[in-house]
Amino acid sequence: MLIFLTGFIASIAHVVTGPDHLAAVTPLAIDSRKKSWMIGFSWGLGHTLGMLLIGLLFILFKELLPVDLISRQSDKVIGILLIGIGSWAIIRTYLKHSHGNRAHAHFHTKPFFYTHIHRHSHDESLSHEHEHTGTIKQTALTALFIGVIHGFAGFSHLFVLLPSLALPSVWDSVIYITAFASGTILTMIIFAFILGLVAFRSAVTNKQLFLKWFTFCGGLLAIAIGVLWLIHPV
Repeated sequence: MLIFLTGFIASIAHVVTGPDHLAAVTPLAIDSRKKSWMIGFSWGLGHTLGMLLIGLLFILFKELLPVDLISRQSDKVIGILLIGIGSWAIIRTYLKHSHGNRAHAHFHTKPFFYTHIHRHSHDESLSHEHEHTGTIKQTALTALFIGVIHGFAGFSHLFVLLPSLALPSVWDSVIYITAFASGTILTMIIFAFILGLVAFRSAVTNKQLFLKWFTFCGGLLAIAIGVLWLIHPV
């Protein structure tokens, strides 16, 4: 139990003290709303798989791998990834809201006011629902891919797994790694769910301005941290 709690607490600390972790999930979670927990689960699972993969490669090929070179370049990979995620979120938000405003202004001036607005709203609702249903799995796969890259990039992740190598038995190491994986996934599920819930409630209560800026700030946060990772690696 002590080993499990140690691994679980270590995973929570690892996730919440890494702003790059949170920034990577934020835009995707906001966009997914009610299904945001899937984004957290996918990223957490991918991050764990990536860490285990780099750990396995390090154990098997530590004499051949250019550790210093990979460590220096990994932060750049994460920085570029975060900038891409943030830019996607901002562009998507701009296109969505600007299209809605133009359509509303156009139909508002027509003589057949109620008929046109009703048809437009109905079609827009169906389009949105179809788009959301069709892309949620793709977004979850994107989060999984990002999590794998995030966990694989950087030998700093090996330090959080080092305690498992110092434990007296293989079973103890398995317990520690299992606890670490569980904590990582659960923490990110909770974080993503909260973001998605805020976005969903904003959409339901028609607080479009807040939702727009909430999404914009999430994308801007990812870009800012990505730039920071590029110019000042940690």
